[in-house]
Amino acid sequence: YCEDCGEQLVPEDQLPVMLPENVNFEAGSVSPLAQCEEFVNCTCPKCGKPAKRETDTMDTFICSSWYYLRYTDPKNDKKPFDTDKVNYWAPVDQYIGGIEHAILHLLYSRFVTKVLRDEGLVDFAEPFSNLLTQGMVLKDGSKMSKSKGNVVSPEEIIGEYGADTARLFIMFAAPVDRDLDWSDEGVAGSFRFLNRVWRIVSQFEDKIKSAGDEYDKKVLTDAEKELRRVLHVTIKKVTEDIRDRFMFNTAISSIMELVNEFYKFQNDENVNAGLVREVSLNLLKLLAPFAPHMTEELWSELIGEDSSVHAQKWPVCDEAATVKSEVEIVLQINGKVRDRIMIATGISREEMEEAAKNNSRVQELTEGKNIVKMICVPDKLVNVVVK
Repeated sequence: YCEDCGEQLVPEDQLPVMLPENVNFEAGSVSPLAQCEEFVNCTCPKCGKPAKRETDTMDTFICSSWYYLRYTDPKNDKKPFDTDKVNYWAPVDQYIGGIEHAILHLLYSRFVTKVLRDEGLVDFAEPFSNLLTQGMVLKDGSKMSKSKGNVVSPEEIIGEYGADTARLFIMFAAPVDRDLDWSDEGVAGSFRFLNRVWRIVSQFEDKIKSAGDEYDKKVLTDAEKELRRVLHVTIKKVTEDIRDRFMFNTAISSIMELVNEFYKFQNDENVNAGLVREVSLNLLKLLAPFAPHMTEELWSELIGEDSSVHAQKWPVCDEAATVKSEVEIVLQINGKVRDRIMIATGISREEMEEAAKNNSRVQELTEGKNIVKMICVPDKLVNVVVK
């Protein structure tokens, strides 16, 4: 800044402007650079008179607009990063942040990355491959604030219910990209669910410890086969919800359905021990990201203190186990539901028609009438059209 000439650009032959090293960083609220006289005091490039150098030319977001590139080569003391290393690791696979970053940090990051691309320093134009903007936790429909008196104390919730309950509720109450309204009843419900898991797994502790990881699945009863089917459907659903969609709420809902199915065996002393072990251990693995403390405690009780649930391989779905051996189909006559029957999964159209014709209810309602045609939807329904 020159009193006579006003604002002036630094001539190209004076670029780059190097920052001084003898700066006092304990200057308090004043900019340390602004107190460095040898940097601030300069000469006007136009008139040659004394001038002042600008000390605040970069938004703070510039500093955070390329840090992820430095992560790929953090010890490089020659340049910000090695191009080959950046091109190997970047762009960032997943960015998670509040919607407020869309017009600040994201904008700057995209600009910086495109400039670096144009300069040949990186070979990609976008810094982040995927973006997830999470919602906010509201109370009574409003953003929490002390002035509104609607602040929920995390310490109180954790003190009464534990950290796992708070964590589970927040991820279950709404999709991650939506706002959620805090509910004391919802927190209590999450607490009850975790207690249900604790009770059913603890109840079968002896069976779990006595069984091995391998067991004869051919001897399972129909009810046990259904439990195993639900387990592997849950493994597949939770895996896809977490990995592909960040749908934590539906993943937790699937785990709850598995627990409900597991509870059908609560009073069955003869339930297959191998199946109980398979269900219990995989249940803890699936629940671990949402309730890390409780699942770790149960795991150490069942497997031993030297083992951690968080160090286990993620469950793998047995696709063959997810197929139902039987399915319920609807029997219709002229489009109206008249009965429901169980049939083997995947049978042919002819077999479905035969099953419908042999049904006593269908025979009763079609007696003396002409069957014009039969419409089949595999594993769903048979519609008998009559005149």
